[in-house]
Amino acid sequence: MTLWLLRCTTAVVTVGVLLQPVLAGGYLSGDFDLLWWHATNASVLMSVALAQIVVAVCFWLIGRGKPWPVLLSVALFFAAGVQTGMGYARVLWVHIPLGVALVLLALGLFAVVFHRSAKVGRPKREGAAALTGELGPPRRLGVFRR
Repeated sequence: MTLWLLRCTTAVVTVGVLLQPVLAGGYLSGDFDLLWWHATNASVLMSVALAQIVVAVCFWLIGRGKPWPVLLSVALFFAAGVQTGMGYARVLWVHIPLGVALVLLALGLFAVVFHRSAKVGRPKREGAAALTGELGPPRRLGVFRR
């Protein structure tokens, strides 16, 4: 269930991120109303990216998934926040390259979440005893080897 929710939020975020350059290009082509849509989409994108963090944490902790979607979702949210701030401040020398990076980050997250290995959960551990059992007996390394 958590993987399904994560895939839904990731798909919405990815579509929103991919829509941003289209809206900006329309504005630059002379349709000045598209700047309002560009700004509105950025606000919606920030909200969904925040929800995606919550869903990614649930996927990691409750769904026993991998932690990568959490890290990538947090990076995407903060990058989108900086991106939005740079856009409103009209700092285009940061806004445009960061937008390209944001598209790549969203597509990378999309690939991670929709890959078939995302279904493979982490094994349950039975406390510290299971952890030391997985590590095996201690070994001596380096120059002090017998």
